[in-house]
Parts: sequence; C-alpha cells; structure tokens
Amino acid sequence: MSQTSLRTSCLVYGLLGPLEVRDAQGGTLRIPPGRQQTVLGALLLEANRVVSVDRLIDIVWEDEPPRTARTQIQICVSQLRAGLDRARGEETIQTQAPGYRLRVADHQLDLTAFTAARAAADAAVARCDDLEASRLLGEALALWRGPALSGTASRVLQTAAAQLDEARLSAREALADVGLRLGRHHALIGELTLLVDEHPLRERLRGQLMLALYRSGRQSEALEVYRRGRETLVEELGLDPGSDLQELESAILSADPRLLLPDSSSAPPAPKDDDPARAALAPFQLPRDIADFTGRTREIEEIGALLSADGGTATRIVVLSGAAGAGKSALAVHVAHQLAESAFPDGQLYRDLGASGAAPATAEDVLGRFLRALGVPGEAVPETLDERAELYRQSLAGRRALVILDDAVDGRDLNALLPGSSSSAVLVTSRSRLAGLAGARVIEVEAFDAAQAVAMLREVIGRDRVEAEPEAARALVRLVGGLPLALRIVAARLAARRHWSLGWMLERLSDERRRLDELAHGEMMVRASLAMTYDGLDPDARRLLRLLSLIDGPAFPTWTAAALLDMDVYGAGDLLEQLVDTQMLEISGIDADSSPRYRFHGLIKLFARERLEHEDADEDRRAAVERLTGGWLALTAEAHRRLYGGDFTVLHGTGTRWPLPERHTQGLLADPLRWLEAEHGHLVSAVSAAAAAELPETCWDLAVSLVTLFEARCYFDDWERTHDIALEAVRRAGLRRGEAALQCSLGSLHLSRSRLPQARARLEPAAAAFEELGDLHGLALARRNLALLDHIGGDVAAAAELYGQALEGFRAHGDLTGQAHVLGQLGHIALVHGDEDEAGRRIKAALEVCRAAGGGRIEVQLRYRLGELLLRQGRLEEAQATLGELLERVRAVQDINGRARIAHRLGVVEHRLGRTEAARERLLEALECHERLRDERTGAQARLDLAEVLVELGDRHQAARHLGRALPSFEEFGMTGAAGRARELLRTVGPV
Repeated sequence: MSQTSLRTSCLVYGLLGPLEVRDAQGGTLRIPPGRQQTVLGALLLEANRVVSVDRLIDIVWEDEPPRTARTQIQICVSQLRAGLDRARGEETIQTQAPGYRLRVADHQLDLTAFTAARAAADAAVARCDDLEASRLLGEALALWRGPALSGTASRVLQTAAAQLDEARLSAREALADVGLRLGRHHALIGELTLLVDEHPLRERLRGQLMLALYRSGRQSEALEVYRRGRETLVEELGLDPGSDLQELESAILSADPRLLLPDSSSAPPAPKDDDPARAALAPFQLPRDIADFTGRTREIEEIGALLSADGGTATRIVVLSGAAGAGKSALAVHVAHQLAESAFPDGQLYRDLGASGAAPATAEDVLGRFLRALGVPGEAVPETLDERAELYRQSLAGRRALVILDDAVDGRDLNALLPGSSSSAVLVTSRSRLAGLAGARVIEVEAFDAAQAVAMLREVIGRDRVEAEPEAARALVRLVGGLPLALRIVAARLAARRHWSLGWMLERLSDERRRLDELAHGEMMVRASLAMTYDGLDPDARRLLRLLSLIDGPAFPTWTAAALLDMDVYGAGDLLEQLVDTQMLEISGIDADSSPRYRFHGLIKLFARERLEHEDADEDRRAAVERLTGGWLALTAEAHRRLYGGDFTVLHGTGTRWPLPERHTQGLLADPLRWLEAEHGHLVSAVSAAAAAELPETCWDLAVSLVTLFEARCYFDDWERTHDIALEAVRRAGLRRGEAALQCSLGSLHLSRSRLPQARARLEPAAAAFEELGDLHGLALARRNLALLDHIGGDVAAAAELYGQALEGFRAHGDLTGQAHVLGQLGHIALVHGDEDEAGRRIKAALEVCRAAGGGRIEVQLRYRLGELLLRQGRLEEAQATLGELLERVRAVQDINGRARIAHRLGVVEHRLGRTEAARERLLEALECHERLRDERTGAQARLDLAEVLVELGDRHQAARHLGRALPSFEEFGMTGAAGRARELLRTVGPV
C-alpha cells in the first residue's frame, strides 16, 4: 500500500479531550463507553508497545477482577479490533505475548503531535526564536478538546490523564512566557486571570499575571494579585510565596526597570523557561520549608540525584542518618519541597513515625492516613496490615510520588510503607543506618563545617552583625560544635535581642562552660543547648514547657496550655509566645477561634519531658492531665450536642470537665464535625492519656463521645482502639456502667462493619448490665441496636418488640434523636410489609421529633425513608424533589455513603418518571460511590437498576455488562429475587 493510500484509510485517535476515534472522512467512530473505551485508552497511552493482559485487567477492574477477567479482556479486544479494522481496512491491534499492541503512526495520535510540537517549541526558545515558539505552542494547544481522557472511569487512566493535563498547563505557561517576551501583555491578561482562578496555588501563573498587569500600567492590580495569592497559600498550605514571587513583588513596588520589555529604557534578563511547574498536587502533606535554610549544598545535590535517578524496576530509597539535632528532618523537608514540582508531580506523603517518642506510629495507622490522602474513602480502608499495604502499593502504582518517613528506628518495620513500583521514591530520616532496609542508599548528615555554620548565623541574625564581629562568630560556632539545632537556638536568641553583641553572647555561653563542653558528646549537645535556653525562661514559662510535653503530637491549640496551667487563655497565650520567642516552640497555624496553634520540635519535647519527670510531682502531672483531657471531653461533648441537638444517643460519665470560655467554644465549634476531624489525633491520644493517668470516668466518656466522629467519617480502627483502651481502664476500676456503655458502643461498631455475631456478643451483656443497674437510657440504646440486629436477620417480630421497648426508654429519658431513629426504623418495617399508612405515620412522627431536637444528621436518614415511601405510593414528583434536595445536602458534606444510597433511590424515581437520561446519571453516580465503598451487595443492585435503564436507552451491550457483574454478587449474598430479575433481563439482551 502506498503512503498516500495509507493516509486516506487511516484512523485518527484523540486522547487530549474525550477519547475519540475519527475516520479518514472526519466521521466519528463510536467506541462503546466502559470497558472498550478503557482498553483502547490503555493501548493508546502505550501506542506501539505491548500491553499485557494482566495490566489491562488491573486497569479495567483494579482490585477485584472476576474469575473470567482474562476471557472478558479477550472478548473486549476482539470487539474493539473488529470495529477499528472495519473502519481502517487492515489489522490495528496485534496479539503479541503477553498481551496486545496497537499500531499507530505518528500522525494518527494527537498526543504524539502535541509532544512533538512542544519539543520543537522548546528548541525554538533555546535559539531565541520566540515567534516560531509561539506558533508551535499555539498548534500544540489547539490539539486539545478538553481535559484528557475525560469520561473514562478507570482510576489508572485518570492518573495518566492528570499527568497529560499537567503537560497542557505547562505548555500554556510556556506560551504566556513567550507572549510576555513578545510584548503581548495586554492580550494575555484575560487568559491568565482565568488560569490563576482555576489554579490559585500555581505561582508561575500568578507571577505571569502580575508582570502582564504591571507592564500594562496596572501596578496596584498586580500587587493585589500577589496579596490574594499569599493569603491563599498561607490558608491552604501554611506557606509563604516562593522567593521568585516575593522578588517580583519587591521589584514592582520599587518600579524596577528590569521588569520592562527589552526595547524599554532598561531590559530585564530573559525569563527562565525551564522553571519547573508547580503541580496542583493531591496529596501535599509536607511540613513547611525553613525560610532561612542554609548549607547542605552537597547533600542536597546528592539526595536529589539519587531520588530523581532511573532506578530501573526498584523503588529508590534514600536514608538520612545522623545524630539527634543534626538537622535530618529539616534537610529532608527542604529537598522534598525542591523536588516536588519537577520530579514528583503526583504528590508527597509525609509522616512523622515518632520512633524517638513514647508512642511511635504503627504501620497500620500510617497506611490508613496515606490511603485516605490518596483518595481511598474511610469506609474502604482495609482492616489488616497486609491488605492496607497491598492497596497502598496499588494506589501508588504509576504515580510519581515522594514518600517521606521521618524519625524511623528499624528498617524492617518500614517495609509495609514502601511503594511497590519504581515511579515513586522514599526519603527516610533516622538516627541509625537502618541496615534492615534492603536497597537503601544511606547519606550521613553531620554537623556543619565552619563556613556553613557562619552562613546560618548570617542568614538568621543579619550579615552586618556577623561581619562586624567575625572572630566572635567563629568562636560561637566552635562552642556549639556546628550542630544545627544548637546553633539555631543561639542565633534565635541573638535575633530576638538585637542590642546584644556576638561578643556578649559568647561571654554568656562561656560562663556555662561545663554544659558547652558536653556539646561534643552526642545527644548531650542538644540537651545542654536546650538547658541554656530553658534556664533563661520565667518560672511559669518553664512549667508550661514541661507540662506541654504531656500532649501527644507535635502541634496543639492555645487553650491546651490554659488547661494544663489552669489559667485563662490569654495569660497562657502570653507564656506560649515567650516560648516561641526563644525558639522552644513554633507557630504552626491559626485555629478556628483565631488563636494560634503551636508545635514542638521533637528534640525539645523530649527535653521538656525529661525536665517534667525531674521537677514535677506525680500528683501535679496527674492533675494537669485531668484538666487537659477534661478540656477535650468538654469540647467533644459540646460538638455532639450541636450536631444532634442535645445529649442524645450518648451516655456520659462523671469525669471532671474543664470548660472553655464561651467565646472560644463558639469559635472552635462553629463547624462541630470539622473541629472533630481537625483534632482527630489529639482526641484519640486523650483517651490513652486519661487511661494512663487512671482517670477511667473521663476515659470511657471521651471514647463513647468520639463515636460522633468515628461514625461520620468511618474511622473504624480508632473506634475499636479507643474503646479497647477504655474497656481495660473501666474494668480495672470496676466501673460497670462505663463497661456497659463501651460494650454497647462496640456493638454499634460491629453492626457498621456487618459483623453480626460479634455485635450480639457485645450488645446482650451490655443490655443485661444496664437493666441490672437501672440505667433506662443505656438499656434503650442497647435494645435499639439489638432490634436492628433482629431486623437485619429477618426476625421482624422480635425487632418490632425491641424497638417498642427502646422507644419507651428514649421517651422516658427525653432522648429525641433516639426516638426519631426508632420511629424511622418502625416506619421502615411497616413499609417493607406494605403498610404504607402506618409507615407514613411513623416517619412523619419521627421527623416531628427530629425537628424538635434540631439535629440535622438523623433528619437526612428519615427524609430518605420518606422518599422511599413516596416512591411506593407513586407520588413520583414529590419523591424526586425530596431525594434531589437530600442528594445536594450529602454532596455538600462529602457523605459518600449517603450519596450512594440517595443517588440510587433517586435514579429509580427518575426511571419511573420516564427521565431515562437523568436516571442513568444518578445510577452511575450511585454505582461509583458503591464501588469506592467496596459495597458489592448494594452495588450489584445499582447495576441491575442501571441495566434496566440502559436497555430502554438501546445500550444492550452495557446493560449485559452490568448484569454480568451483578449476578455473582446476588448469588454470593443469597439475593434470589434480584438474581432472578437479572437472569430474566440478561436473556433479553444476550450475554456479555
């Protein structure tokens, strides 16, 4: 075949927008959505390379492929090949072990054309031909039709699409740079304004807009763009703008002539086109970088080269090893920030493992946090370590991400936290060399040499002061042994007291020669330096520093200091600021009540804890813990009251509470659930602290009160862990009511996890204990949960009787939310059994009680039941309005469980109304949620309902596909009625 005939018969493939295939005449070749589009997208991303069948299975089904996955892939490829070959007239997809290869010429794929045009534009820039570069970049961007691969559902494809979208944005930035050099600043303002609105954290775009506005005579607007950007960066990331943006602001303020075009009075240097783009990252967990970080040039280059190098098939691992206080963590964070944009655009995961502390993080906890950051819903986080590690490796597969594991102790314990592919890298800090971490490259982080140490002094206290006393500066460096932490503390004291000379500082240090001599012996260097600062504090500040070491976690709110000292918040705040001034604490952010949050450096916290053990009596430490945990309990209980309208569906103990002033409480709990989420770590730690301090009443009260958070966010691990700790505490103290409350709550946990035998094993002893104790409220809670067990098990009569008894108990106690929940369940029983009138009465009565309580969470469940009733009664328009409003509410609060159920029910209603397109959209949304939750049971029902809609829309193939996926689940869960419906429908549409 000649080259001419080949071109006239070839297909053109599009990845830069919705997946598209066009024939030689410009017509669109329809590729069925779903599996065929996913497989074609995967083959095109690896055009002219073999993609294995195993890889295609992973892309299509991700975690749980069916037993017939290989056969289904073969069928899918066969159908896809037939459609493409008919349009082209020759074979397109070749079978080649271990999979398939899609033959594509360069001119057939838009991605290839984009890459070639971008490379040619870069070459034009290199030879200073901006006009040609502008033309080529324009051609490259014209190939885009929207977000890459939009419409495809595969998570793997969407990860690749995100990288393509990043390349598009980088090209738009490059075009803006060229346009600015060509004097097109007026024309660029509109587009750059839109881009900055879409990507507010991208500093390169913001700088381009500032320069375009400045050159257009709009200086004040340029400065306003900087101000808004700084506020966004601080609010979102806790970071100030980078040095380039800060320098640009300064240049605008001073009307620097170098900002003008080359043909103006003074030309600026050419912009740097090779600046790495700041990717819009998720996740981005890095702590903030140190603004005045100095030195370590050799180590930074070596670490960067090792992490960025091609490691073949192995994960790149770099360990920073050194003595305490050598600056390992600061160096790791600094390098990670430098590499984030260029080498690891898909995210940075960070966790302080706390190996040097009293409670090091477990691998299960770290993996749980990482999986949530990678987009796995709380409900879908596996329970076991092995399952979490497997899902973690899969979630990182193909991502260019950096994992930072700070303060590790044993390399063998880190294996579960390592990615499985070579696309990601790991940076570890440790006091040891971690010999058990196979394949790691170890870099020793040693003390500063004289030049680096003097450079740090110069950066922190100012060049003039160091150059005025060079000998004193060098002597100070020698006295602290070049240790970065000790040197930074000395420099901070000088910076805070500008009237002190370096000679006076040197004399003060010399007066404490015994301690300074110890700086040459390992950790004693840090301890002596910290003691020097500690001894200069006021007595109250010293006491506060010691007591703050009782708080688990590096960061804490202002009010905790007030609780520890039993004083007002403002007085405690003044003492905290003294500790900040002396570098014993750092500001970590601003709380919801506008007060600052603070954090320890890990070594300073260890020092403070040592001083606590030496200087404070046991009874004083216990009293401080009682106030601190009492503060967390008071706020948690109030958060529950605001969410539920009162102390409903929760039991409380007699532990001491330390209430905050109303103004602070109001500010912190303006959004109660958000506060609970933000303080999650502290609250869980407070349960352990109360147990360790032998405060069992506070311990169990706090544990059960936290179920408000655990249930809403599916923190099942924390739910179980805190309750196990509290159970041990109450049993040791002989608190039967506390034990019953915890057992009842654990029964709810097992119900949430569908562990029905375990739930009954907890609930029945709890109910018996409550009855013996005469605790009617606790008994009502236990009976409600036991009724739900019977309800799920099919014993409706027993469930109805227990619900009735629970209702009486809730009424006697005045628990409105409990009443509303039970009435709703009784309404559901009536609805299932066809008594629509009784169901309506029950649900409406529940809603009236719920409105009286003022709690919004139970109302959503009740109105969902009402929507179900309206559907059964044929009042479809009312059902659609009710469920539509509910769907918006659960979307707003990111309730994925609620979205799954409500979108599913709304899809059924839309179908009954004849709105098939709307029904398909809602059912697809429900199915997506079910799959994220890994809820095979209800997900299969959603597939069945969706298949019925697809049949009406004429998409028989997709209908058959969903039915084929649903049937095994129906059979597994014994859903015979649904299985029968699926088989009957499958017979009408044919096999998958």
